[in-house]
Amino acid sequence: MLLATIDWLLIIGFFLVSLLVGILVSKKSGKNTASFFLSGRNMPWWLLGVSMVATTFAADTPGLVAGIVRKDGVYGNWIWWSFLLTGMLTVFFYAKLWRKSNITTDLEFYELRYSGRSAAILRGFRAVYLGVFFNIVIMATVCLAAIKIGHVMFGFSEVQTLIIASLVTVTYSMLGGLRGVLITDFIQFIIAMVGSIWASIYILNLPEIGGLENLLNHPKLAQNTNFFPDFSQPEIYVPLLVIPLAVQWWSVWYPGAEPGGGGYIAQRMLAAKNEKHAVLATLFFNVAHYALRPWPWILIGLASVIMFPTLGSLQEAFPDLGASFVKDDLSYPAMLTFLPAGLLGIVVTSLIAAFMSTISTHLNWGSSYVVNDFYARFVNKNATEKQKVLVGRLSTLVMMVFAGLLSLVLEEARDAFNLLLQIGAGTGLLFILRWFWYRINPYSEIAAMAVSFLVALLFFINNKADQPLFELAGHWQLVCGVIITTIAWVLVSLLTKPSNKETLRKFEEKVFDNSQRFVYFKYKILAFFLGVIGIYSILFGTGYFIYGDLFLAGIAFSICILCTLYLIKYWNKIV
Repeated sequence: MLLATIDWLLIIGFFLVSLLVGILVSKKSGKNTASFFLSGRNMPWWLLGVSMVATTFAADTPGLVAGIVRKDGVYGNWIWWSFLLTGMLTVFFYAKLWRKSNITTDLEFYELRYSGRSAAILRGFRAVYLGVFFNIVIMATVCLAAIKIGHVMFGFSEVQTLIIASLVTVTYSMLGGLRGVLITDFIQFIIAMVGSIWASIYILNLPEIGGLENLLNHPKLAQNTNFFPDFSQPEIYVPLLVIPLAVQWWSVWYPGAEPGGGGYIAQRMLAAKNEKHAVLATLFFNVAHYALRPWPWILIGLASVIMFPTLGSLQEAFPDLGASFVKDDLSYPAMLTFLPAGLLGIVVTSLIAAFMSTISTHLNWGSSYVVNDFYARFVNKNATEKQKVLVGRLSTLVMMVFAGLLSLVLEEARDAFNLLLQIGAGTGLLFILRWFWYRINPYSEIAAMAVSFLVALLFFINNKADQPLFELAGHWQLVCGVIITTIAWVLVSLLTKPSNKETLRKFEEKVFDNSQRFVYFKYKILAFFLGVIGIYSILFGTGYFIYGDLFLAGIAFSICILCTLYLIKYWNKIV
């Protein structure tokens, strides 16, 4: 046990606060499904935006980023930095449309946009596929991180960690619904940011590291600190930069970065007071997610290369942890063992907060699918509000159990990240175009989902085989998945009938203001580029400032200020 009494008091205090929030809002949240899953549709942008950020700050995220930095250097993060383009697309083109749709879940979109029995079948299938199976896989990766943190910090076994970490989360999620999740997310995000920043400052000043300047000049980190890969080496810059920026961002469906919005991001846009609050919430999320949050994790990842240069050194430091769990993402919790009492408690509490925030959101989001898009739509159409809330609470418990069991067979956060990317490869463009291209229909979505899954399964089996049938780098597997899946769903769209004209007319009348549908389109395109450039400028400006290059930091921040001023000038035409 590495924790002192003050550390335990901080952790227990946080657990009690989270439970108290769930209890206090349980009565209001349990009145009906609109309250339980959407908080009555009256949430302000800042609370929703913070909740989005807190949700994507999962317990596995710092380990994922630290592992990427160890393997590929800082520029390896382009694998997820590229999703900023997806985020800006959602902010300026889709956030307003989602809120205007006034639906309960993003899957309800199917019977708003498409017609016929196929639309209902697609909605029901996606409710189980995404809300249960896919959602459980995502939660299992977060539970995997909790297992590693629990062993390193507390000496707990895998089962002990899962039981303790899940019990409080499931309890307040079942009681408080989305309202409870949003309030605890706000508290959790503040703790998480304070913990990660403070921890990085302390670790950089360890005698073994010798401060930021020594870290950046250390011979083991000669290439690891660059923002961009070496452009003379295509075997590095193609998979880490070109593919993410040219292909991945628009073509791949990934939770929290869905092209056109979706999942728990859409859930929060639907819970906003109005369309402007939905847009602002999503914009704040992208700024905080990409520009403000990553640097403490990056610095700790760099420091871990000095303290634990190889996987062997990590295994030696934690001999009781199974060898299958000793991967590069273990480096983050391993570095936290150097923190003193008090600070260690805050950081461990921040990681517990990150775990609880992500898991509670996925539990509420997944149960909203189970209740609204499966149970109330197909099983019991006459279900009362109390019955639906009860089913939501029970499904929350069941999904948590299965996620914990699955986490016991996973090994590393990045493996799961790459698998999710491959499963979603090729479906992204469909989600972008389905709002505008009338030919897209339920069969298009079924084809995209089935083909992308089969291609991912083929690559997964081949990669795991002792004697693979073919050798193909991971980034080319992603490109192949995108090409095959995109061709498949486009052909199906062209060969099958679109939804009937009356359904399309009602859909357009509900979500579009036809009198201004294309008038402000050019301003939205401008806002997209300004948003992308501005947020990347904050990200790299912060990096240059940390690296001590004040000239380039000043240029980057100046660009950000100009982008912000232009956005403010045209805001009314954009939103």
